[in-house]
Amino acid sequence: MNYPIPDNPQEIFAMKQQPVDEELVAVAIAGVIKFVRSQGQSLEELTNQVLAEDAVLDKQQRRWLSQVVAQAWENI
Repeated sequence: MNYPIPDNPQEIFAMKQQPVDEELVAVAIAGVIKFVRSQGQSLEELTNQVLAEDAVLDKQQRRWLSQVVAQAWENI
């Protein structure tokens, strides 16, 4: 991997300065999972946050992302 897994929200946010590619997205997801777990949150709580309405992703994209996050949760 060319990117280290971020340890905190600041490092995750700083990643937006990088060109987006599949690896960057995967590392960002891993960083979010790592951080959420360190805060004692569950996969269900994270999934609820991913599925919440926002102006960035539509409903179908949020469902797809929640599935990706669930798979990553199990593998990390």
